[in-house]
Amino acid sequence: MTVRILSTSALAGPSLQSLGARFPELSIAPFRSIAWKMSLANAEALVVLPTEGLSEADLDYAPKLKVLGTCSAGVDHLPVEACARRGIAVATAGGAATDATADLALAMLLALARRLKDGEALARSGAWKGWAMDQVLGTGLAGKDCAILGTGAVGKAFARRVWALGMKPIFWDREHKGTPVDFGAGIARRLPLSDLLPRAAVLSVHCPLTPETRGLLTLPILQLLPRGAFIVNTSRGGILDEDAAIQLLHQGFLGGVGLDVFEDEPNINPAWMKAPRSVLLPHLGSATGDTREAMSRVLCDGIARTLEGKLG
Repeated sequence: MTVRILSTSALAGPSLQSLGARFPELSIAPFRSIAWKMSLANAEALVVLPTEGLSEADLDYAPKLKVLGTCSAGVDHLPVEACARRGIAVATAGGAATDATADLALAMLLALARRLKDGEALARSGAWKGWAMDQVLGTGLAGKDCAILGTGAVGKAFARRVWALGMKPIFWDREHKGTPVDFGAGIARRLPLSDLLPRAAVLSVHCPLTPETRGLLTLPILQLLPRGAFIVNTSRGGILDEDAAIQLLHQGFLGGVGLDVFEDEPNINPAWMKAPRSVLLPHLGSATGDTREAMSRVLCDGIARTLEGKLG
C-alpha cells in the first residue's frame, strides 16, 4: 500500500526525506497553496509547522489521513479533539527542544536582570567614559525565588538553570496536587498562584496554551507580583496579557519583561516598541541547528511508528 506524506516544509536535516523514502511518496507544498490543497485528498501523513493552524474543516479534505504531525511540542494550533474523534494520531517533536528553550529563557532573564541592552548601547554609543560606581546597575538573582508556570520538561530544565544561579525554584500547582516537584537538581514546592506570585522575584512561563491558561496572567494577577519582578515567556503568546504587562512596565512596577512569543505573532503589539526594560525575540526558543534537526527526527520517527501501526 502506498503511503503519501504531505509536508508544508522540507524540515531540517534528512529525516523527512528518509521518511518519504520509507513510505513513498513524499510531497512538499507550501501551506494552503493550490498544490497543498490538491494533495490533501491522498495524504495519509500531514506535517505542518507551529505557525500553520488547522481546523476540523481542513480534515474534511483529507479523508485518508492517519497521522497529523507538527514540528513543535505544542499542539494549540491543531484540532486535537477532532483528530481523536476521527482516529487520526497526532505526532509532535516533544522533548527535542527542551534544553534550547530553557537556555533561551535563562538568556532573556540574565539580559533583563543585568541590563545587557543598556550596557551594550552605552558601549556602542562612543560616550562611555569608563567604569563608574552607579553605571548600568542591574539586579542580583541569587537567593531569590523563581516562580515557574509549568512542570513539564522545559519548566524543570529552567528550574535547574536558575538553581545553578543560586535561585530557589517554586512551581505553580496548576493541578492542585500539593506534592513537591523533583526538577532533577532538587525538590521544589508547588503553590497556588495566590501564594506563588507574591514571593516571585522572577516569573517564567513554561505551561501550554489551553483554555485554562489563555489570558491567565491578567492585570490583577500580575499585580500580585512584588515590585521589580521580572517576567519571561518562552511558551506561547496568549497566556500573558501583554497590554497589562506594558502598563506595569511604564508604571515602573515590573523590573522587566522578556518575550519570545506573542499573542498575535508574527504581529507584535506596537506598544512593545516603546516599552521600557523589555527584551523581544522572534520565537527563537528552539532555534539552534542541532535542535531543529532533532525536532525533525523525533517528529518523523513518531509518524513512522504510527504509520507502521496503522498498516500492521
